[in-house]
Amino acid sequence: MTGVTKMKWYAKTYIGFIMAFLYLPILVLIVYSFNESKSRSYFTGFTLNWYKQLFTNDLIINSLMNTLVVALISSVVATIIGTAAAIGIMNMNKWLRAAVMNFTYLPIINPEIITGVSMMLLFGAFQTLFAWLGENTGVNIPFQFGYVTLVLAHITFNIPYVILNVMPKLRQMDKSIYEAALDLGCNEWQAFTKVVVPDIMPGITAGFLTSITMSLDDFIISYFVSGPTSQTLPITIFSMTRRKVSPEINALSTIIFVVVLAVLILVNINDARKEKLLRKKAGGGSRA
Repeated sequence: MTGVTKMKWYAKTYIGFIMAFLYLPILVLIVYSFNESKSRSYFTGFTLNWYKQLFTNDLIINSLMNTLVVALISSVVATIIGTAAAIGIMNMNKWLRAAVMNFTYLPIINPEIITGVSMMLLFGAFQTLFAWLGENTGVNIPFQFGYVTLVLAHITFNIPYVILNVMPKLRQMDKSIYEAALDLGCNEWQAFTKVVVPDIMPGITAGFLTSITMSLDDFIISYFVSGPTSQTLPITIFSMTRRKVSPEINALSTIIFVVVLAVLILVNINDARKEKLLRKKAGGGSRA
């Protein structure tokens, strides 16, 4: 065995260990989602009973719906605000842009426990303020921990991810294209929507998908700002671990993993088809 062959074998073995380390726990979870008993140590038989019970478990279904609704609303709002903020930052002078970007990095680098506690204190202060206004002015503004605080918190920690995804696309964009659109008769809004937005759309899409992912995955911040009727799925699963995790969670995790994997495969297939078409067009043009 030559040195090059040994290096290839070591590289393949190393990659194999890494992939097994990452995906073996998920494989075990999938297998035990079909386990007939609640045991997490022995596979006693195949069953689909946990999947049937999953769709009749109101607690899990409601928590899942809360998670999806909060993730979708917060991601859309964060994408709009973050994209506008990124465009504004790009139009700042060099030193001010550097200072603002440093502050943009802080929520990402900052431990989530600090963000969660600080938001809980902020919303608690708002709650006290609105209660005081209601007592002294007679104008009652209801403000309780629930969907509103949860969505606001998710929007807050998602905005930096959108900014950091959109900024590279803005740097790559040729500013003369926007100016050319203005010279050709577009007003500022038309030039922005028809020229700038399509050019930076990959960054906007990446920011939106990152926001959804972070929102679906978040537990710590949601734990501090959610109310009793607005618990997300991670919080519900955490509350179950105090007793014993139901195999229904294994079934739900399996469904989520399969859906994400299917979406990833479809996106890759679509990208491969587009690349193939571009190669065909390029090949046809070169022959012509």
